[in-house]
Amino acid sequence: MKKIEDIYFEDLKNLKNLFEKIGGFQARNLFIASEILKEMLNDKKCLKIISFTGNLISTGLRGLIRDLIKNKYFDLVITTCGALDHDLARSFRDYYQGFFELNDLELKEKGFHRLGNVLIPFENYGMIIEEKMKEILPKIYEIKKEISTYELIWEIGKNLNESSIMYWSWKNKVPIIVPGIFDGAIGYQIFLFSQKHKDFIVNISLDQALISDLIWKAERSGALILGGGISKHHTIWHNQFKGGLDYAIYISTAIEEDGSLSGAKTREAISWNKISEKAKHINVFGDVTIILPILLHLTIL
Repeated sequence: MKKIEDIYFEDLKNLKNLFEKIGGFQARNLFIASEILKEMLNDKKCLKIISFTGNLISTGLRGLIRDLIKNKYFDLVITTCGALDHDLARSFRDYYQGFFELNDLELKEKGFHRLGNVLIPFENYGMIIEEKMKEILPKIYEIKKEISTYELIWEIGKNLNESSIMYWSWKNKVPIIVPGIFDGAIGYQIFLFSQKHKDFIVNISLDQALISDLIWKAERSGALILGGGISKHHTIWHNQFKGGLDYAIYISTAIEEDGSLSGAKTREAISWNKISEKAKHINVFGDVTIILPILLHLTIL
């Protein structure tokens, strides 16, 4: 057994030693997560997957996730339409810091959406997404009339700048899968476009074929799962058919007491064969905007 050690001011200079020494509660889990992630990233025979919820891309984490894709730390991304929306919008417009307690009626009158404590001017979200998608979709239509979400995202990425996650997905040919592609502003623009172009089809079966092929070809698979919802479940679902993930890190504030998938722990996924009983796995309870930067510092730097 490893003893609990006190930490002092001088320990704050070295984060890795700091979290290893704290040895209790979520600090302990975070240190274990960094060790698992490091092993997963260094495993050359492992298919590396990252999944995350769209709200995170409204924050500064967009840049960290962009860097992970730019530097090819992950082979596959699974996320939501909201992630695409915020990535495209922030490629051309700014979001602003606010407060959770602001008056939403006043914000609406002043032309702001509120996403938690992030403020988004109306014109910096729906309007810019509509404008850009009206430019991009006809170009895609000329190339392909039936397309997967990952190919669609590559085509969108071509038209964005280097601050964008989708740009680097296209540049490095890292597939981004969005199973709920119509659940957002970009999805709505696709729907509107398809009303005038009935032969334009986003075929999500093509995404399923890609995920299945990648997982079956991989000797091992691992996932860093940020938050819950459809992106989390889509990641673990496909891995059950090969015996489950070999590495799994969950970071979330969701609780398991309501029986939701978002709050389900890694041990529950073992009962579904979605994580291997021999896997290295850990749950870190906490806000991803706090945990992820620390985790990457411990793992990569």
